Amino acid sequence: MEWTPLPVGVENFEEIITKGYYYVDKTLLIRDLIDLRGKVNLFTRPRRFGKTLNMSMLRYFFEKSQENRSRLFAGTKIMEAGEKYLKEFGQYPVISLSLKSMKQGSYESAFHCLKEEIAGEFIRHPELMENLTPAENREKYRRFAVCSADNDEYLTALKFLSECLYSCYGDKTVILIDEYDVPLENAYFSGFYDRMVRLIRSLFESALKTNNTLEFAVITGCLRISKESIFTGLNNLNIISIMDTTYAEHFGFTQNEVDEMLAHYGLERNRDAVRTWYDGYQFGSTEVYNPWSVINYVNSCYKNKEALLKPYWSNTSSNSIVRTLVERADISVKQEIESLIEGKTITKPIHEDITYDDMDSTQDNLWNFLFFTGYLKKISERQDGEDILVEMAIPNSEVRYIYKNTVLRWFEERTKEKELSPLYESILNGDCDTMAQILSDNLMETISFYDYQESYYHGFLAGMLKNIGNYIVLSNRESGNGRPDILLKYPSVRGKAVIMEIKIARTYQELERRCDEALKQIEDQKYEEVLRQEGYSDILKYGIAFYRKECMVKQP
Repeated sequence: MEWTPLPVGVENFEEIITKGYYYVDKTLLIRDLIDLRGKVNLFTRPRRFGKTLNMSMLRYFFEKSQENRSRLFAGTKIMEAGEKYLKEFGQYPVISLSLKSMKQGSYESAFHCLKEEIAGEFIRHPELMENLTPAENREKYRRFAVCSADNDEYLTALKFLSECLYSCYGDKTVILIDEYDVPLENAYFSGFYDRMVRLIRSLFESALKTNNTLEFAVITGCLRISKESIFTGLNNLNIISIMDTTYAEHFGFTQNEVDEMLAHYGLERNRDAVRTWYDGYQFGSTEVYNPWSVINYVNSCYKNKEALLKPYWSNTSSNSIVRTLVERADISVKQEIESLIEGKTITKPIHEDITYDDMDSTQDNLWNFLFFTGYLKKISERQDGEDILVEMAIPNSEVRYIYKNTVLRWFEERTKEKELSPLYESILNGDCDTMAQILSDNLMETISFYDYQESYYHGFLAGMLKNIGNYIVLSNRESGNGRPDILLKYPSVRGKAVIMEIKIARTYQELERRCDEALKQIEDQKYEEVLRQEGYSDILKYGIAFYRKECMVKQP
């Protein structure tokens, strides 16, 4: 079978169609937009869920053009939807703007990128330069095209371009603004949030509120940002979030779409694994897959249909929101994170009118951010007075991987920062009580995700011992008749050696018995024999037992 190339990172609709990439048909988004007739439509979806490609598709469908673009839509669902929709094809001037490039380190750099983006739209319509009257408008148009307009002029640039298009064509304008909240998120973490809010607010107000030449607008982003009054006075704003049932199937891949793709590439047998890793998102009442991850996975099967599944989505962002949650977590939040990673659910009040400033105010707001940006999915919802309570879970294995790795990195960094010399001294001095107390205290601060299996405690203890000075740390290495969990050895045999055996207790009362069993195993398996053969005479042996976040340590 000839391999159909997959559009990895390709977000231009024309390029996907003309170059023969595999295309999951989302053209019925056009039908719904025409049927519902929202004046200003804000779609909020997680990153990499097809927002930019859909915006490109809308431009190619609605935009007036000298070229015949019907070939791009040949065989698509919208062409079969009826004459009502075909009448809208190629009928409007279109302004298409992406704010993605405004993710910059300073306000000045972000503003510069906005100027260039706006200039690109003015350059796309050179015919306007010849027809504009009076001469002042032609000169103003030219300044925008060469990025030489005054800064204040850019606040109304989209409205001005819309008016110019209307004067030329006699038709109102469709405005498409992609990734509107990227500059806001970036500005929040970079320290110029208030300035960016004012800029975006002014840009939107003129283009979407006071613009009589606007036919309709579509805006996309990850979050609805409202308290900053970015959409002030827009009583015609139609917000379509992941909570809404309308438009739900147009972003992300449905089960049927994934099944068709897997069948096309002969990967039907991988269906369950793909579902486990990349499915699980709930938009309205529709379950969808992460399209970015599915496409990347199928692409990885070009040479090997048994290719391993990987966390592709995790590599597209710094996952700063998950990191923020972990860093700020108190004991109750740590327990909730543990429950989520173990596959359980949590229930939180969800509200859509949040801001980046709100992230710092309460833990509930962080849960909101995680929900709307794709790190949690809806299981169920219910009304509780004035609040909407949403039961949430981690969507799939890919997102669970993000949580686990974020927690691991956080733990490693925290461990590096800790003053652990009292722990090391207690180990080398045979102080079991102090050793157990320090380990218990640190366990209370950690976030576990192994349901308290021995591997979790083994990794925890090995991590704590990583920086013990002048000692070699050996984990699960051959010694005697078995494998002790952890060995500490001074480089010189004149120094000390330490044998640690770990056991798990099912109850708190069982801790001491499990410590004794660990010590018995050290003796029965003769773990110290090799050490003595090497020349070590000062050997410490510890039986260590854990019950949840409690620890007990014993010596023979």
